Amino acid sequence: MRAASSGETVIRASDLQTQASAFYRRSRPVDTANLANGEAAPASSAKAARIPPMPKPLSAQSRARKIKLLLFDVDGVLTDGKLFIFPVPAGTEHSHLDPGTREQSAKHADQSGFGFRNTPSQGQRLIEAKGFHAHDGVSISLARLGGIKTGLITKRISETVALRARDLKLEYVRQGIQHKRTAFDEIVHEEGLKPEQAAFVGDDVIDLPAMRAGGLAIAVKNARAEVKREAHYITPHAGGDGALRDAVEFILKAQGKWKKVVEDYVGEIGPK
Repeated sequence: MRAASSGETVIRASDLQTQASAFYRRSRPVDTANLANGEAAPASSAKAARIPPMPKPLSAQSRARKIKLLLFDVDGVLTDGKLFIFPVPAGTEHSHLDPGTREQSAKHADQSGFGFRNTPSQGQRLIEAKGFHAHDGVSISLARLGGIKTGLITKRISETVALRARDLKLEYVRQGIQHKRTAFDEIVHEEGLKPEQAAFVGDDVIDLPAMRAGGLAIAVKNARAEVKREAHYITPHAGGDGALRDAVEFILKAQGKWKKVVEDYVGEIGPK
């Protein structure tokens, strides 16, 4: 090492090492080995150690275990979404709509998307026909045996849907509903349930508010991309092709009821 000239300061290597060691002790995290030597852990480290891990999001199966009410759309879920319009034979004037649905029909008479409302002044009456899958019909019986109530919420008003709902003995039938979240909340409240105990099956963006309100959001295979993105479960089959059956099976299997429900159903329809 060279000698220092006038005005210069000589920094020895040993001094640098001493300063670096002091800085290192002040800034490094304290491990358990140093605690044994009498070094105290910083308060910030102690607090960090007490922060619990972020909770994991509930799986679809976990959500399904809580379900006691299954609600669903009609067009695109209970059917494939196609609408068939036929003239009604003369003399066939009887309506299968309940008084509340007829009132809804009259309310939306001048609005599009709510189905047909026939009046005497219109001349020949028209009826909207739809196709339903037998597997979906059986699923309603299976859900009932599993202690799950069912119902539909749909915007369109249809005599055909009224007949199918009566045939399936659905607990809830809401036609002419544009704001499905409101109807969903009303039914859940009527049942005395919590939102997380109800599920909704949808296929299009009009179903999203109801899907978001419940504990289990189900999208059918043919649902729009926006709906699938928010679903907890997507059915293997498309609407009108057994999608509702998929939803019921998924819930009952998650609840451990599937085998017994099938046995009960087979015994119910078998010879006595």
